[in-house]
Amino acid sequence: MDGGTEDQPLAGVPAEITLALPDGQTVRVRLHERRETRGPHPWRYRIGVPSWAATQAGVEAAEYGVWVTSDQLHPIEGVDLSGVPTYRLPPELPPPRSSGWVALPDPKRRGGTVVHEADCRQAGGGGVELGVMEALDALMRPGARACHDCDAAAALKPALELGQGYA
Repeated sequence: MDGGTEDQPLAGVPAEITLALPDGQTVRVRLHERRETRGPHPWRYRIGVPSWAATQAGVEAAEYGVWVTSDQLHPIEGVDLSGVPTYRLPPELPPPRSSGWVALPDPKRRGGTVVHEADCRQAGGGGVELGVMEALDALMRPGARACHDCDAAAALKPALELGQGYA
């Protein structure tokens, strides 16, 4: 690991930055980390504000940790902030598929259909999303079957059997 200088801290080491206080004063503080967040302020900054602590031996220098927004911080010219740990949010995941069922052409039988749970790994690549009644109707068609890799067969076949014999 390279040795840092006063203006270029070691990786993961806090860097100096200026904090603007509500009364207009400014204080040099240590920037410990930056975190991307959701909400009105996309970044939060954990800083250490110098303070004093009373001990049995007397008074010692201490640091008060607090989270602030970018509105309150101002960089100091010549101070490199690149060594401060920065944590970004993970990329947005696609919204979950709606719960329900999907009908896809059967890859094993020409003209056949397979009904899957909407989140079945075998259902990737499209298909028509169905409600429960539509999925049951799809299974009653010739050449249709329920997927056994997901719960489609276990959930839908008993419902089909209950309806047998009724017109």
